[in-house]
Amino acid sequence: MITVRFRRRMPEKGARAVLAGAEAGPGFGIAGFMGKAGEALAQHDGAGRRFILAGLGDTATARSVREAAGLATSHALAEDRLAIDARALPAALAAEAAVGAALRAWRFSRAPEPKGDDEAPMRLARVDIVVADKRQAGAVWDMLRPGVEGALFARELVTEPGNVLTPHRFAARLRELEAHGLAVEVMGRRALREAGFGAMLGVAQGSAEPPAVVVLRWKGKFEAPPVAFVGKGITFDTGGISIKPAAGMWDMRADMAGAAACAGAMLALALRRSPCPAVAVLGLAENAIGAEAQRPSDVVRAVDGTTIEVIDTDAEGRLVLADCLAWTAKRFKPRAMIDLATLTGSIVTALGHHRAGLFATDAALAAQAAAAGEAVDEPLWPMPLDEGYEEAIRSDIADLRNCSPERMQPDACHAAAFLKHFAGDVKWAHLDIAGVEAREEDEALGPRGATGFGARLLDRLVSLRFETPDD
Repeated sequence: MITVRFRRRMPEKGARAVLAGAEAGPGFGIAGFMGKAGEALAQHDGAGRRFILAGLGDTATARSVREAAGLATSHALAEDRLAIDARALPAALAAEAAVGAALRAWRFSRAPEPKGDDEAPMRLARVDIVVADKRQAGAVWDMLRPGVEGALFARELVTEPGNVLTPHRFAARLRELEAHGLAVEVMGRRALREAGFGAMLGVAQGSAEPPAVVVLRWKGKFEAPPVAFVGKGITFDTGGISIKPAAGMWDMRADMAGAAACAGAMLALALRRSPCPAVAVLGLAENAIGAEAQRPSDVVRAVDGTTIEVIDTDAEGRLVLADCLAWTAKRFKPRAMIDLATLTGSIVTALGHHRAGLFATDAALAAQAAAAGEAVDEPLWPMPLDEGYEEAIRSDIADLRNCSPERMQPDACHAAAFLKHFAGDVKWAHLDIAGVEAREEDEALGPRGATGFGARLLDRLVSLRFETPDD
């Protein structure tokens, strides 16, 4: 992550940016800039330095400040250093400028340098936020920075190709989090077989890459059942025998974005020393095609004994989550359980690329998750979880089907109804993040590619609801 510093005066060197509201825009005397949200104007000042104006809109909010700072940063990526003038903002909002700058300046650690004549290499390594109250702004940033680092860690994982981030190597990367105080446990194929992970092992059986479940634990500071995160970690998804179309299949390296976000959230909790005990259970596997691949019509048995008829081998994520949810509920008896997964194409049809789908069995948990999402620019939208969806996945030869065999059905709702069964009596929420785990174009809060969606949301959810033992 770039270096962020707070200071009281503008430095003599480097690019400069000013965050200005709509009411101040015309006062700058620069034709065309009106201070609207999403507006940015870059030019050179009298000293030859790059000078950027970024609009805050009619009212400065956490979101508008983050986006304005991100836009300003996008115009200074080829500079060595950028100073953002946020002296007109309260300390809490000035700290949000650091969030926007850090999210936008991220670049995949192994990305090649640009080779086109019109592409300047990224050099930006430091951003100064010029503030009126350095101490207060820095204190707010200390609370926000861990969430940003967690999101950027998730982006790194999601960006890795499937032949690099195999389940085994994914687990090895997660072991590195022990350095931050997280306890890491890795269950391999033999341990999964002994524990009864039949649904997950069925998904993995067509691949030469062995599956793994990684358990990340944060002890916290008080005695209470942990908050549990459960993440889908399909490191590459061919669809199995129900093979996906070739067009776009390359994006299936990101089918582990839910697990990456959960890992990023756990890193954030550790970095800010959250008092809340937490655990993440990440199901890592590859859904491949081979002589041993699972077939449509196969019946598998989950951890809790539920039998599942496999209708579609491309509905594999819910099979992995079924085992992980049931096992997490039984082993940890969490106070709440939230799973994240790039689970269905139908949620993209319903919500596009702007919001993730939110399904929940507890109204308070749903409301807090939605509030956390709005607070960090990772918005959710509540989706139905009626009994009718459960009826559609009942099987004649097993307890459940992993999806409905009928075409043109609301698969996101059926998937949520399927997962609900394995969450049991635990307060549970399911976030279907397909469509928001990556962005197609450069935007204010990040470049094209992985977003890290969910890491900051989960961190904020814990801070909002679970950091006292009686919540």
